[in-house]
Amino acid sequence: MAHVATWKKDMVSEIVKDIMENPVVAIVDMHGIPGQQIQAMRAGLREHAKLKMTKNNLMVLALEEAAKQRPGIEVLKDSVHGQCAIVATDINPFKLYKRLEATKTPAPAKPGQLAPMDIIVPKGPTPFGPGPIIGELQKIGIPAAVEAGKIAVRKDTTLVKMGEPVPANVAAMLPKLNILPMIVGMDLRSVYENGAVFKRDVLAIPDDYYSTMFATAAYNARALAIGIAYTTKDTIVPLVAKAFREAMGLSISAAIPTKENIKILLAKADNQMLAIASASGYKNDAIAARLNTAAAAVSVKPVAESVKPEQKVEEEEEEQVSEEDAAAGLSALFG
Repeated sequence: MAHVATWKKDMVSEIVKDIMENPVVAIVDMHGIPGQQIQAMRAGLREHAKLKMTKNNLMVLALEEAAKQRPGIEVLKDSVHGQCAIVATDINPFKLYKRLEATKTPAPAKPGQLAPMDIIVPKGPTPFGPGPIIGELQKIGIPAAVEAGKIAVRKDTTLVKMGEPVPANVAAMLPKLNILPMIVGMDLRSVYENGAVFKRDVLAIPDDYYSTMFATAAYNARALAIGIAYTTKDTIVPLVAKAFREAMGLSISAAIPTKENIKILLAKADNQMLAIASASGYKNDAIAARLNTAAAAVSVKPVAESVKPEQKVEEEEEEQVSEEDAAAGLSALFG
């Protein structure tokens, strides 16, 4: 039987201990993170999490050993590949995801790295004064010229398309232009908690996602209840208001007078009276004066045009005359 180094046994034991002492265990991607930044991230997590980086086969062994006491955790083995680390923590998976996302910072591109997005040099002045660097810029495809004592980029220029490797000369120039296209930080691959494994796509949701979803569901449920006249403590007030509006509309349409609609009915009758008088040529000083006043109001176009059509409709519906004026009009027409 092959001899196993003591440090390897100790590392596996440490990882198993961390797993057993914490309810949440995660595998995170550490690819491309400089050592100094890893130490800073580890320090930032130290209060609530333990991060271990070691050989992948040792992490797999630790997960298999821990699975004897925490069945299901072995599923995390599928996420152990490439450069990764294991995190044991008391932070719930959603908060852990956000905590890890907060560790990400912009970083310069290395030669051969794939561009995570189109790398664009924007139009405008650069930090450089006139000098040989203008030739270096032009050599990598940046249209540069001297303007107002500074080297300036004459138009927005895409140097590398998303997904393409970054050439060495472009990678060397980008930091000089303060362009850091790479995002470096710990990427969460999968998390185990209470027998369930969460993948990154499940955890990557906006902070207000669930609150917005529940608010929308409540709004739609209330609208449906009102639509089908289903009474609850939340719908009774709008249902009564809706019933009142419909009853008011029906009583006005059927000309059934009530104390709530009498002024509207009189105003409607008055308008109809004026329309009949105008169409029939009926002559009466009082009515003629009112018709002339209405005609003059219509002729004031600047005022009328300054009011939106929907406003005019609302104002006409809301216009009311006194009972005395309406009665006088009816008496003049038929009396």
